[in-house]
Amino acid sequence: AIDIFFPDIIKEQNRELRGTQRAISRDRAALEKQEKQLELEIKKMAKTGNKEACKVLAKQLVQLRKQKNRTYAVSSKVTSMSTQTKVMNSQMKMAGAMSATAKTMQAVNKKMDPQKTLQTMQNFQKENMKMEMTEEMINDTLDDIFDASDEEEESQDIVNQVLDEIGIEISGKMAKAPSAARGLPSASASTTGTISDEEIERQLKALGVD
Repeated sequence: AIDIFFPDIIKEQNRELRGTQRAISRDRAALEKQEKQLELEIKKMAKTGNKEACKVLAKQLVQLRKQKNRTYAVSSKVTSMSTQTKVMNSQMKMAGAMSATAKTMQAVNKKMDPQKTLQTMQNFQKENMKMEMTEEMINDTLDDIFDASDEEEESQDIVNQVLDEIGIEISGKMAKAPSAARGLPSASASTTGTISDEEIERQLKALGVD
């Protein structure tokens, strides 16, 4: 509660001090005016030779000047008090700022417990390594699968190429053979139009197929 109302108290005191300072200044101005009047009266009484009146007026002038000097002293004190209240107000603001900062740091430190933070970082690193290992294993497995598939496809392509080449040769040979629609083949035709087993084996060996 004190922290809440203290700035308002400072403001109210500063207003009062400013008002007091203005009142002192008005009193001093009045005293200075009265001082000048007394000086004129003393000079007038001195010209007329009235010494008793001069003494009385001189005593009044001394008292008046003392009072004027007191106004300066009080004014200086008021100014000092005003300065002190401003300094106190500034200090309270800094204290409030430090208090708020301390509370903020306390809350942050409470949330950011070093042990918990370290444990969190270690858990993150551990899980990250697991994820990377899992990802690597999956990638290796997929690579093996696709590589095996590629090898199988490549092997099948080679076989198909070989068979196509053989088929082309066979087709070429068979193209020379007479068709069944033309009647039964003669002995010489069957000898020239049909590829023997030896010929097929020779072509396979030439292509590198055992």
